[in-house]
Amino acid sequence: MAGSTTSPPGRKTPRFGLGADGTSSPLMLMVKIVGLSLVAAVAVWAALPLIRTDNWWGLAILVGVTALAFYVYLSPRTVPMKYLLPGTLFLIAFQVVPVVYTVSTAFTNFGDGHRGTKEQAITAIEGASVKQVPDSEIYTLTLATDGDAATGDIVFLLGEPSTGDSYVGTADGLEPLEEGSFEAATPGGKITAADDYTVLTVEEVNARQDDITAFSVPTDDGAIKSQGLSAAFEGAPQQSYDEECDCVTDATTGNVWVADDEEGSFVSEDGSQRNLAQGWKVNVGFDNFTRIFTDDTIRDSLLRIVAWNFAFAILTVVITFALGLLVAIALNNPLMRGRTLYRSFIILPYAMPAVAMYLVWREMFNQDFGLVNRILGTDINWFGTTPSSMFAILLIQLWLGYNYMFLVITGALQSIPSDLVEAAGVDGAKPFYAFRTITFPLLLVALAPLLITSFAFNFNNFAAIFLTSRGGPFPPDNPDAGGTDILITYTYRIAFGGSGADYGFAAAVSVLIFLIVATVSIVSFRRTQVLEEIN
Repeated sequence: MAGSTTSPPGRKTPRFGLGADGTSSPLMLMVKIVGLSLVAAVAVWAALPLIRTDNWWGLAILVGVTALAFYVYLSPRTVPMKYLLPGTLFLIAFQVVPVVYTVSTAFTNFGDGHRGTKEQAITAIEGASVKQVPDSEIYTLTLATDGDAATGDIVFLLGEPSTGDSYVGTADGLEPLEEGSFEAATPGGKITAADDYTVLTVEEVNARQDDITAFSVPTDDGAIKSQGLSAAFEGAPQQSYDEECDCVTDATTGNVWVADDEEGSFVSEDGSQRNLAQGWKVNVGFDNFTRIFTDDTIRDSLLRIVAWNFAFAILTVVITFALGLLVAIALNNPLMRGRTLYRSFIILPYAMPAVAMYLVWREMFNQDFGLVNRILGTDINWFGTTPSSMFAILLIQLWLGYNYMFLVITGALQSIPSDLVEAAGVDGAKPFYAFRTITFPLLLVALAPLLITSFAFNFNNFAAIFLTSRGGPFPPDNPDAGGTDILITYTYRIAFGGSGADYGFAAAVSVLIFLIVATVSIVSFRRTQVLEEIN
């Protein structure tokens, strides 16, 4: 038939105008080629460190995800997955994986002194106890990193003056540097640059002083430690591990520490010495969770923190909603003049960065030169006592939050049909009665999900506490749990506090927070459904 087109034998006509590769135009084909090229490049870049660290599970996942991406975007049969795959991968990477990792960490002793494996702990113990022996070699030292200066692994670039040789020392051992791969003033002298390594400046060395002090290069006779910023020595460890007894022995004092695989530490054999500070990560089961409820200090502090946490979240929602409702009702009256101007002034605080506003309000409540005390003519230490600190925090929350409630309530009020209220007035209902029985229930139906999410947000409102009172004031007997701490700030202080990080216990508290918020949210949403059915 004239004007008709036919496909070659054995070849199907693409549907919906798509090409055999699933694209609709040459431009989209080029976009697909560039996108998949970037995916392949990122996959190769991510695979190299996985191979270097023997992380075969991670490599298998990376290969699987990359293969899936190529299959989805090269096949014309997976059109829905082309849109779902990116969001699903980001959901897994940034939501599911952190949650799973946090829950798994809650069942371990992960924290300061318990970060790596047992073998790494042994290496660290022996390396930290290295002492210089007589007639040991003194190396010329250059401090460097393998990669970024702030996060890369510490390495020693070493020159041996007696032989003129140059070496690189890593956590795996000492290796010679190839000729032409580094620069040095003299043979065996100080190295000024080396391929694949970043030489640290004085400022960068100061920033990583703790890492440099703890670092050592293992050798056959002991380890190489830094001696200042430009020299290093080879010494012998004073504390050595014996595999037969699974213990560490101090050559100087004769003290013995035996490995306790349940605790992840080397404990004193006779109980006369403290456990060695360096341990390893082990599974401790439900110990972190039972510690929450069995440790008297933690339990008492936690009950008080949970009570204030609920009060803070509920009161914040209630007072901001109440004030926002009153202002919205007032400015929703058509008889009021200048409503647009008033609304603009009310919305203004909401447009400002919350972090900056918390800091400004903290200074306004300063006892010596704060604006609040100057206006009131008082000398109150607002953040010096728990009640006054709580009042100040709630006042700040009211100022920062009621304008948002005002916005959403105004929108909800304007969406309620006016004829309902007018009909109630015709039937003789007074304005307050009509508001209580008609307007307010309809508002609750529309705003109940917002109130629930506001409660969940304020239950974990870290900035509101940390940037104002910092969780204080703190009792003398417990510097980790302040009078205005909520669970999230308490967890932060446990994980990153000055007394040492305890990520396992902090993860357990985080799981507890999640269970509390999830339970409250589920119950509240069910009540919301009941409210909708009633209306």
